[in-house]
Amino acid sequence: MPNLKEVRIRIASVNSTKQITSAMKMVSASKLRRAQNAIIKLRPYSAKLSEILQNLSDSIENNDAAAYFEDRKPEKILIIVVTSNRGMCGAFNANVIKMTLSLIHEKYENQHRNGNVELLCIGKKGFDFFTRRRYKITANLSHVFDKLSFENIVPAAEQLMIDFKSKKYDKIEIVYNRFKNAATQQLIVEQLLPVLPPQNIIKSSSADYIFEPDKQQILNELVPKSLKIQLYKVVLDSFASEHGARMTAMHKATDNATEILKQLRLSYNKARQAAITNEILEIVGGAEALKG
Repeated sequence: MPNLKEVRIRIASVNSTKQITSAMKMVSASKLRRAQNAIIKLRPYSAKLSEILQNLSDSIENNDAAAYFEDRKPEKILIIVVTSNRGMCGAFNANVIKMTLSLIHEKYENQHRNGNVELLCIGKKGFDFFTRRRYKITANLSHVFDKLSFENIVPAAEQLMIDFKSKKYDKIEIVYNRFKNAATQQLIVEQLLPVLPPQNIIKSSSADYIFEPDKQQILNELVPKSLKIQLYKVVLDSFASEHGARMTAMHKATDNATEILKQLRLSYNKARQAAITNEILEIVGGAEALKG
């Protein structure tokens, strides 16, 4: 039977933990609401941008934007790993890291062996993991989560486009969690560059577009803009997914703490009853001894 003092200490400790996890759950729920609104508002814009790009896809050839569609032999690879800066969000970061390792060692093992696979980390957890294991990390952009905005993502997207056009990398892929709902995140591997050719293009004979100033200039502006939006959407998706995962994890932790408290209080009451019974037995035994 456990000591009463030990049980009281454990009850106080678990109760303190429950208060912390409950508070973290409420904070994540508040942040999730804002992050969810942001990604939901961005998705229609991103989808419309892709639709316009599809309608103009027949003009990509012989255009400056064609460089972003150049499909080369993938010798030099960059993988963008999007994790979080903080933990306590279940398997959110572990799943991204596991998928990245699988991508490196299964799909790009030859390139990795030749030192041609580099990582760009967005999120401290991914950066710490791959740094400790001495993977090649070209940059750490964990600071973007401090003030997440399109303006803070643009420089990174522009640098990626420059690196691809200069043939520093032949292929750029992103590993991240796509936000589905508060309890569900979908692990995604998405190709950023080269831009995949538009799929399922529907050309309508009734469509009559007026291009101003001209189709070529629009493409020169549209393709880089689309890539910036794509990267921003990825980071927003991951940010919303992080808070959803943390809220779910803290909800489960709070429920577990509540269950443990019930068991500890039951154990405490049993120990207390046993102690009282022993005291009564000692008193009765002493009284019987005095009578004798």
